[in-house]
Amino acid sequence: MRIFNIKYAAWPIIAMSGILLMVIMNSCVESQQVRDKTGVKLWAENCQRCHNTPTPNTFSHEQWITIGMHMQTRAQITDTERDKIVAFLTQ
Repeated sequence: MRIFNIKYAAWPIIAMSGILLMVIMNSCVESQQVRDKTGVKLWAENCQRCHNTPTPNTFSHEQWITIGMHMQTRAQITDTERDKIVAFLTQ
């Protein structure tokens, strides 16, 4: 009967911990990239990828806020991204 050696089990755990740490740190970098984007850039990347979006003057300020909240769920964007897009559309 072979005895289980703990040092062989430790390496995969250490490797997975390192990968998890890299993923977490990368998400912070992406958050910085999103923070630096303008409403115009976010609008082009998120809204136009699925359909032709209406012009900014198609809807009122209040309507764009409602549309932004609805589309945030569908486009899976953050509150900050939604706010920047709505600010661009209502300027």
